[in-house]
Amino acid sequence: MPGDKKIRVVVGAGSFINNPGWLHTQEKELNLLKREDWADRFQPGSVTAILAEHVWEHLTYEEGVRAARICFEFLQPGGYIRCAVPDGYFPDPEYQCTVQVGGPGPKDHPAASHKIVYNHRTLTQMFEEAGFETKLLEYCDEKGQFHYRHWDPEDGKIYRSLRFDHRNLEGKLRFVSIIADAIKPQ
Repeated sequence: MPGDKKIRVVVGAGSFINNPGWLHTQEKELNLLKREDWADRFQPGSVTAILAEHVWEHLTYEEGVRAARICFEFLQPGGYIRCAVPDGYFPDPEYQCTVQVGGPGPKDHPAASHKIVYNHRTLTQMFEEAGFETKLLEYCDEKGQFHYRHWDPEDGKIYRSLRFDHRNLEGKLRFVSIIADAIKPQ
């Protein structure tokens, strides 16, 4: 549609403002599970891209499918969700303790509300159940081997990633995410 502006939305933005020019939202203003929140702000098929960095693990698997279906409705054909979640196959016991369901400690810890720890198979399956095609960008396989496909941060920058997380300096992986693009078919 000529002249149409790209609508790019960050859900659960928190204090991260890594994506200038994107609409940064919080759960209270744009809840992934409330279609009416989306309908109040956007027309179906109008959103170009959605970025969700460490958000989907705060939903159950079933809620994740439901949220993906709502996003699917509001994305334009060819639009995508760039999603990053903790990686259940990253072979570091301290990391796994931190990202586990229920979190590592106090109830006010951000991980205390984790409801699922995805691996690359369960994350892609969840999005595919909602109608998306998926492309994995970063993940660990069942043997703990890290895989990386080059991706453009202009399409949605994920801080908790190989290139951008300060904990991954000096060539040692200390914090990774599964990063996937879930693409609405044309």
